[in-house]
Amino acid sequence: MRNFAYESDSDESSTGSADTTPSRDWETPLDSFDTLVVLSNRQPYRHTRDADGSLAVDRPTGGLTAALDPVCQRAGGTWIAWGDGDGDRQVVDENDRVDVPPTDPSYTLERVWIDDDLADTYYSGYSNRLLWPICHGAVDEAKIRPGDYDGYRRVNERFAERVVPHVSGESLIWVQDYHFALVPAMIRERVPPSTTIGQFWHVPWPKPETFSRVPQARALLDGLLGADVLSFHVRRFADRFLTCVEYFLDDASVDWDASVVSYDGSDTQVVAVPLGIDADEHARRSQNLDDGVYETLSAELSIPDGTLLGLGVDRLDYAKGIEERLEAIETLFERRPRWRESVTFVQTTTPSRTDIPAYAAYGKRVRRVVDRVNERFGTDSWQPIVYTESYLTRDQLTALYRNADCLLVTSLADGMNLVSKEFVAASVDETGVLCLSDQTGAHDALGDVANTIDPTDRESVWRTIDDALRMPVREQRVRMRTLRARTAERSLSWWMSTLFETFAAATPDRSISPQGYPTDGT
Repeated sequence: MRNFAYESDSDESSTGSADTTPSRDWETPLDSFDTLVVLSNRQPYRHTRDADGSLAVDRPTGGLTAALDPVCQRAGGTWIAWGDGDGDRQVVDENDRVDVPPTDPSYTLERVWIDDDLADTYYSGYSNRLLWPICHGAVDEAKIRPGDYDGYRRVNERFAERVVPHVSGESLIWVQDYHFALVPAMIRERVPPSTTIGQFWHVPWPKPETFSRVPQARALLDGLLGADVLSFHVRRFADRFLTCVEYFLDDASVDWDASVVSYDGSDTQVVAVPLGIDADEHARRSQNLDDGVYETLSAELSIPDGTLLGLGVDRLDYAKGIEERLEAIETLFERRPRWRESVTFVQTTTPSRTDIPAYAAYGKRVRRVVDRVNERFGTDSWQPIVYTESYLTRDQLTALYRNADCLLVTSLADGMNLVSKEFVAASVDETGVLCLSDQTGAHDALGDVANTIDPTDRESVWRTIDDALRMPVREQRVRMRTLRARTAERSLSWWMSTLFETFAAATPDRSISPQGYPTDGT
């Protein structure tokens, strides 16, 4: 475990909660647009009922909502999202709107109501039984159910219709993620040409042979190409998209040099702009953290004093490679007995989509591996794996980041993975080792400095962990300084500014000039 001294020197992770106040003023071409409208499945604030019936506000976890909330606080406008809280209807006006953040309102949240039957087809069905596994290369988990696509299309139409009243003059409509692949074209049919439509695809884009398993592949591409600007985290995902366009749409033309698709009389610029975090805020939180936070948490989790700390922070999702990671840890203790009672691995997970059988089954498998490893190697005073599905506050998660000797990111596929960046930003003592899967978007920027993991190779995983635990502090500091500099340079504010500049470059007649667009993520 690190011995650290405080120095003077959120994005939201998969478990913690983030501050709601932007940490800086961002230089952004907001004046290019009269109005901003953001569409996402998940809402940034949710109203729930406590046991006594009183209303409370929480912030649903996820990197997307945490990244966009400060953008909307800075830009104003309207955020349209699914109102899934049991107290949401009690606080909205006659137009289903409520001003947020609750303590200092700066933009409007408009809630869309989706009943349970429709949610089952749109969200649990098409979005997460088909599109999510396809995008993450988990073909065996992909399920096609009758009626799911119809529900997906109906919800996409409902969101597109909600946009229309907000459009005036030079409006920017910013659509988020795989839940709304049909929305850009639907919006385009309903708004004037002066409207700019952008879409950010937060998950990986699949290879053509995998995407071909989606029966509505052409319809999804047609929908996305209604956008003026389509953004991915990294270039390889953007290139896969362009390849799919060429493969599935005979009447589309791809200019690979400019990364522009010409289709149905208009152009779509395809860009790679990796999402960042508010690195300064994570560092400040880490520096100002009270010593007692980690002391209390380590006692609650039964982390013995004096052991090294390995850390995993994930949603409980088969794409995160948690089961494979735990099996590699088991192999580590087999092959390297010296680590027994010398290192404790903390795995914190957030259960997700538990109504989907694949997720419920995955959770059971993960827990079984934890039990097996602990039974094999545990002692009366030490458990090799401390596993928890409990909610962690932001301070608790920051304390784990700062005290961890290594962070294990073993995703089998990941659009970005912001946890890796949070760990780096919180490592203000410049020690600790990032073990990073080469299948994450974050690896494109950090992989040459981090300890690279091939998540499909158990030998690679356990040997990488072994190397990390043995790395001299001097080498840790050299690597961590580089990682921290890169994370700070490509921050949340950089991401937002770069995308808004890209949106602003789209002219009212939608004839997009390739000049000035970031086609390679730089």
